[in-house]
Amino acid sequence: MSQDWIRVRGAKQNNLKHIDLNIPLNALTVITGVSGSGKSTVAFDILYAEGQRRYVESFSAYARQFLDRMDKPDVESIEGIPPTIAIDQNRPVKTSRSTVGTMTELNDHLKLLFSKIAVLYCAGCGRVVERDTAQSVCKKLSELAEGAPLVLTFPLSLSASVPWGDVRDGLLRAGFHRLLSGQEIKDLEEAGEPPPQAEALEVVVDRFSYRASARKRIIDSLEQAFHFGKGRLNLYFPQQGWRREPFSSHLHCAHCDLYYHDPVPNLFSFNSPLGACETCRGFGRVIDIDWDLVIPDPLKSLSEGAIKPWTTKPRRVQRLMEFCERRRISVKKPFRDLSEKEKRLVLEGDAEYRGVRGWFRRLERKSYRMHVRVFLSRYRAYLLCPRCQGTRLKPEALHYRIEGKNIAEASSMSVAEAQGFFEGLKLSGGSDQVAGMILEEIRRRLSYLSGVGLEYLTLDRQSRTLSGGELERVDLTTAIGSSLVNTLYILDEPSIGLHPRDSHRLVEILHRLRSNRNTVVVVEHDPEIIKESDFIVDLGPKAGAEGGEVVFAGPYRDLLNSQESLTAAYLTQRRTIPFPSRKRRPLPRRSLKIYGAAANNLKRIDLEIPLGLFVCITGVSGSGKSSLVDQVIYRNMKKLKESPGATVTDCAAIEGVDKISEIILVDQSPVGTTPRSNPATYMKVFDAIRRRFAAADLSRLRGYTPSTFSFN
Repeated sequence: MSQDWIRVRGAKQNNLKHIDLNIPLNALTVITGVSGSGKSTVAFDILYAEGQRRYVESFSAYARQFLDRMDKPDVESIEGIPPTIAIDQNRPVKTSRSTVGTMTELNDHLKLLFSKIAVLYCAGCGRVVERDTAQSVCKKLSELAEGAPLVLTFPLSLSASVPWGDVRDGLLRAGFHRLLSGQEIKDLEEAGEPPPQAEALEVVVDRFSYRASARKRIIDSLEQAFHFGKGRLNLYFPQQGWRREPFSSHLHCAHCDLYYHDPVPNLFSFNSPLGACETCRGFGRVIDIDWDLVIPDPLKSLSEGAIKPWTTKPRRVQRLMEFCERRRISVKKPFRDLSEKEKRLVLEGDAEYRGVRGWFRRLERKSYRMHVRVFLSRYRAYLLCPRCQGTRLKPEALHYRIEGKNIAEASSMSVAEAQGFFEGLKLSGGSDQVAGMILEEIRRRLSYLSGVGLEYLTLDRQSRTLSGGELERVDLTTAIGSSLVNTLYILDEPSIGLHPRDSHRLVEILHRLRSNRNTVVVVEHDPEIIKESDFIVDLGPKAGAEGGEVVFAGPYRDLLNSQESLTAAYLTQRRTIPFPSRKRRPLPRRSLKIYGAAANNLKRIDLEIPLGLFVCITGVSGSGKSSLVDQVIYRNMKKLKESPGATVTDCAAIEGVDKISEIILVDQSPVGTTPRSNPATYMKVFDAIRRRFAAADLSRLRGYTPSTFSFN
């Protein structure tokens, strides 16, 4: 008999007070309540932990040793729980290799699609490069007029180690009797020596006049030419001035004599040695000298100390002055007014003078010393890879295109742009069925991303730059794309960071996940998601020791009539949050000014933030809130507080830093990193407690110190 409910009995985990709870299967359930009432305990510490534990227990003892095992939750019994998947807001992504495309597996499908249907364009001449066969060459010849004369040859490379007589005798034994030299056909038997200054022979396979009726003979000759020419042949047209048309059965441009790698999927992956750029190894950036840090003020001249690391090195400056005098480079002119050639000479040097870069390279050879590493770190930064220009891939991968776009250009599109591009992509009749299935899956996953309000993200956006809410919604689309059924999905406030106008799209995605015969449990406070749920569990009535009870469990319409639920009181507006009667006004000349903010999608905006007030930065999803707060304000402020005068990034300038004593970023990252960490140790409260115990009379008598009372 099938189980219709997940039944939890006697739950005593954390602050839960021996609660019993029924959660319907194949439904969307919202767990709500005040902060600290036990929502996450029910969702993650009980449901997720038990579902995972039972799933892992189903494996063999050998397999279980490689898997993380979760502790059994403090409950009397749990019945009817399916395998669980948790999608929360923890941000474990630290590597820059992870992108939106890799997280959603879109990159995997893109590289498969490119390996199937992408067209190769020659880097030298821009022609389409494809494998030629005897049949394809014969098809091209069908465009000729009947009776058009042709000469079919194959190239044969000569080697100094093989005597000419042996080469000639071998060709004669194979049945070839003529060579093509220039526009003249010569008898091979009469050739006592090879053509002068020839590195390869043009061996004549056949001479014929094209006729459709002779198709079999032409194909036989073409196959013979491909065989003896090791995949290469040439067709000459005597009536067109002996025009040569080369063909190759390899991925080889016969016009430019360039060979290309087969379009295997790993060629299009920056996480594979086959496809990753050899300079940056697939990261898209390299650590190198940042000239903006070396020359922070280009308005200064060389004599005024434009080169910052040399301001305390008079000997180095003296050599620079002597070099500039020899090269007639002005040392009085502002550095920015020097010509590009003069700047390059100062920075790169020449055969006699190593320049600024040479000096840094010499320091790098001594980086085993701590003080040298610290010094170098002041003038280094992550810069765009000069070889791949941030695409992360080898040039060979970028020569393959679909509808004019290579895989790097496809990945740089936003989800909305990519959706339009792939929806309009029509496969040719020659494409196999697998390519059609891959394309359909790409379209489906893009629609999922758009459905959760992430259509503004680019596929190559690094995962570690996403906000917690964005990261959770990306994980949600991955879960939907996996097409799992009979699974319990547990989500932690997926609406965080989502503008109210986009809430209905998130609800549609949750309903779609439920419609795939899954159970969805969401910890949520958003009124629209609560309203659209099938079942609601309200915990409370308050937080901590005064919470941990089931205040309400049932559908939305019954929740509104509940008199015990604080959630119902605020949903029905029986209780409201009063607005303050007085508002604090900004103080004059007390503000932080940002000029030209341009991180991610910010369009060089100028902003003034009043200090000493509670300031809210809001906007629709993807408008640039996290980019402004994290990448522009926090990172630059932190850099300026640690190194006054440092060069800011992602903006032109910041004013008012001197009015701020400290800057702290509070995000969704967990504050504790070890099991030993708790609120008392994190907030340093336990230090005072240990000192108080150590100061007791008995402690002093026994020689106890604060460390005696530490469990660390």
